[in-house]
Amino acid sequence: MVIYSSAFKENEMIPPKYTCDGENISPPLSWSGASQNTKSFALVVDDPDAPMGIWVHWVVYNIPASVTSFDENIPPIENLENGALQGMNDFHKKGYGGPCPPSGIHRYFFKIYALDKIISLSSGATKTQLEKAMDGHIIAKGELIGKYSRSR
Repeated sequence: MVIYSSAFKENEMIPPKYTCDGENISPPLSWSGASQNTKSFALVVDDPDAPMGIWVHWVVYNIPASVTSFDENIPPIENLENGALQGMNDFHKKGYGGPCPPSGIHRYFFKIYALDKIISLSSGATKTQLEKAMDGHIIAKGELIGKYSRSR
């Protein structure tokens, strides 16, 4: 599977618009290459370079198998119009929280998972809860890495 954004390329800088220094809205994303056996997708965005360990920026699950993209600026609501559910990020909010590194250049991993089932979690689940629910049900995975630094 592949995941990509029209806003930035693999290992390139994420535009400030999608960070705490800009509008802090989610970037446009598209994915492809999932199996026909896919029942749903899950999306996790995290920063492994955070000082306190991995920082979770976005958790979305039960994305219908027919959905292969997100426009920019997905609203921070529990239940999206397409039926997907948004989980809790490490900012203690549901929805997307953009890059906001305290120092240096951080990497942001946008990970899409094709799953062989619908996840039985309510909205607001954490990345840890989602990973536990996905265990043994991931058919394919794609990853896009973007970078950001506040001290350009």
